[in-house]
Amino acid sequence: MTTPSDEGALTIVERALAASPRLGPVRLVCVDGPAGSGKTTTAARVVGAATARGVMTRVVHLDDLYEGWSGLEGSLWPRLSAQVLEPLRRGLPGRFQRYDWHAGAFADWVEVPVPALLVVEGCGAARRACDPVAVLRVWVEADAALRLERGLARDGEHAREQWLRWMDDEHVHFTRERTRERADIRLDEFGRMTP
Repeated sequence: MTTPSDEGALTIVERALAASPRLGPVRLVCVDGPAGSGKTTTAARVVGAATARGVMTRVVHLDDLYEGWSGLEGSLWPRLSAQVLEPLRRGLPGRFQRYDWHAGAFADWVEVPVPALLVVEGCGAARRACDPVAVLRVWVEADAALRLERGLARDGEHAREQWLRWMDDEHVHFTRERTRERADIRLDEFGRMTP
């Protein structure tokens, strides 16, 4: 039996696979939305639905690429583009240096083989710079109080100030980029399709 959240993931996979690749041989799906809204869960559902169809799929979590709590802007997109997207566009594996949040520095390198479907998920994934190469931009949203609750449950109460500052930064980012308005598909915090 298919649930509404499964239907959202299936729709994303169907629409992505129906599109022609725009990143060399790769179909790029960007899953964006505020922190704590359910992007990682959505990406996992998309990977599961695509893998069930036999489609080689990889996910890149922007949490591994942000340069800490101030990493939404700055070098994030240039590094993602140079280290992952550009090699994949040429049909070559990508690799990126993972940020270690505890050490406060970039650490090990993560390999990204050439997939048929690449899901990039995280705040800032569907910025305007992705438009030429993405086949689908997905927006996931949830109430701010729920998002903060989820974030503090994961990171601890000591991270409250960083979370509040991040929420302000992402609001500025999403307003400038018009991310929600530009999305091809919108989902709620449970992965259900919304208008």
